[in-house]
Amino acid sequence: MARNLAQRLGGTPSACWLFCSPEAGLAELLKGVREAAGTDTIIGCTTDGEVCEAGFCTKSAVLGGILTDRIEFSVVAVEGIGRDPEGAGRDLAQKLPQGTKYLQLFSDGLTGNGNAMLRGVASHLGNSVPVGGGTAGDAGRFHRTWQFIGDRLLTDAAVAIGFSGDFRLGTGVESGWMPIGLPKRVTRASGNILYELNGERALRVYERFLGKHASRLPGVGVEYPLLIVGNYAGFSDESVRLLRATMAVDRKNGSIRFAGDIPEGAMVCLTCGDRASVLRAVSSAARHALEDFKTDAGDGSEALSPGIVFSYSCMARKIVLGRNTKEELSLIRQAVGTQVPVIGFYSYGEYCRTRRGGPSLLHNETATISVLGI
Repeated sequence: MARNLAQRLGGTPSACWLFCSPEAGLAELLKGVREAAGTDTIIGCTTDGEVCEAGFCTKSAVLGGILTDRIEFSVVAVEGIGRDPEGAGRDLAQKLPQGTKYLQLFSDGLTGNGNAMLRGVASHLGNSVPVGGGTAGDAGRFHRTWQFIGDRLLTDAAVAIGFSGDFRLGTGVESGWMPIGLPKRVTRASGNILYELNGERALRVYERFLGKHASRLPGVGVEYPLLIVGNYAGFSDESVRLLRATMAVDRKNGSIRFAGDIPEGAMVCLTCGDRASVLRAVSSAARHALEDFKTDAGDGSEALSPGIVFSYSCMARKIVLGRNTKEELSLIRQAVGTQVPVIGFYSYGEYCRTRRGGPSLLHNETATISVLGI
């Protein structure tokens, strides 16, 4: 795998991305990739499904890379993010060199708080540096995820790769989930734990909504995320649907833990999506990413074509699409071209900026597309 990549690139990769299922033998896989690729600049994580040029797959390992003298890459890691995710994000950002212009972040999808990590990153890098990537998965088991840097295998950690130099970037993010019913007020919440909606236990609200399917919580909850309506932590953009997926339930106190923050006092709606709306969303995200890429060309003094596409999509989309999951990649290719390499994975949460110049947020249920030109 790594030798084939080096042959295709025509030399030792400047940076590699490795995404794979959480099977046995990960340490041996990392060691083999590092030795065969001939570089320590390797980043990645375990997933809920992998994406590469060959298409969508599971129980596999996919490897992509870039060979260029126009970008300098830096890979960094922090461990123990569950204890202090905001501090971990700040520590991660401080390890990056000055002049970092773009960051891809892969954090444990079961520990920590992605929103808090982004706050920590922004406290050092500022909000102008876009953050992409996703949170690691474990094939829907919700037990343990793994993060990779070089040949190191980590958990409860975050790894990141910083880009500096001369490149162009376009991003797009869309969901396809639509609100159901009237908004409800978050009357009690703490971080990413929701206790009450309209003064009623959050789990009771979900159980009434889901009916006979409520026993399948938290798993089924990713198909019916919460939509945060209006202002969120100073961010308000009606064109972006900021969604939150369930990660765990506490049946004793009636609370639900989500993949990202649920601000107390916010208005939220339950939502649902279907196959058609989810596919329309990925097509829209890819078009927006390409349009954004062209905008980044500025005066067009140097025409650059897309060199690689990163696709980080939510596991919930895979659940809704089922056998049609492969169509997401087909629609991305229709937008960006069939000759552009694509790599990515299905995650437990997605990092992406909302628009050019906008904040980078943790999303759920979304398709995020990043187009890089070098």
